[in-house]
Amino acid sequence: MRKRNEQRIIKKYPNRRLYDTQTSTYITLADVKQMVLANEVFEVVDVKSNENLTRSILLQIILEEEAGGLPLFSSTVLSQIIRSYGNVMQGMLGSYLEKNMQAFAEIQSSLTEPSQHTMNNDTWQQLLSMQAPMMQGMMSNYIEQSKNMFLQMQEQMNQQANAMFKGFNVKPNDK
Repeated sequence: MRKRNEQRIIKKYPNRRLYDTQTSTYITLADVKQMVLANEVFEVVDVKSNENLTRSILLQIILEEEAGGLPLFSSTVLSQIIRSYGNVMQGMLGSYLEKNMQAFAEIQSSLTEPSQHTMNNDTWQQLLSMQAPMMQGMMSNYIEQSKNMFLQMQEQMNQQANAMFKGFNVKPNDK
């Protein structure tokens, strides 16, 4: 039996097939999605080059999910993400999104764990639908606070840069 945190290797063949080395079977993207949902630790590697393709496979799963029902990302959000590539803040955005997704998962987990055993899915859905406006308000407040924090951080960085270049007789950045 494999340990929970041991990494599972999925090999991707040129014919686009995925091979699970643990079960010695070919699998689908749906199977990989189930591994993600089960918090399995895995890596997808190209069988010829040994290149790590995990991100590419995960993006494929997201693309299928986005096309198959209620999209998670609006066109506006996707456009903003695309505009962030090559931007000075690209690294910060990735880290920011990752931390926010972690916080969201923790909130989601803390909300569902205690009640999972006492409520059926219909009751849980009703409760969530009643809580949706409150959660949206909380998220709006959180986003506004994050925005203000970034603006403060930007102002501090501008002040530090201006102070640092003051001795070089460089004019400060005006807004």
